[in-house]
Amino acid sequence: MIKRSLMVSVVATILSLQAGFVLAADQIPVRKQAQIQQQEQIFGTQLMTQKERNEYRAKMGDAKNDKEREQIRSKHHKLMMIRAKARGVTLPDEPPVRGGRAGGNSGR
Repeated sequence: MIKRSLMVSVVATILSLQAGFVLAADQIPVRKQAQIQQQEQIFGTQLMTQKERNEYRAKMGDAKNDKEREQIRSKHHKLMMIRAKARGVTLPDEPPVRGGRAGGNSGR
């Protein structure tokens, strides 16, 4: 009887610990969420290597203010337009509005 009670306690403890780990893994830090959103909004991402996307994200993350980030975006946009033209790919003339999506009205 004691062995059974002990076994039930051990199993319950293990299950509760596993649930705690799963919940902790599901919670993405705010900074990571911002990086994910930024990743999804890189203009011309289909023309970039993974290394280039990582470098772009790093530059944006290291930028000291909005003005610096806008300069990085502008330079990147020009580079992607040149690359697109060279590859015969059509990209929008303007990148998505900051914080917006390429699709337009953001669900409104």
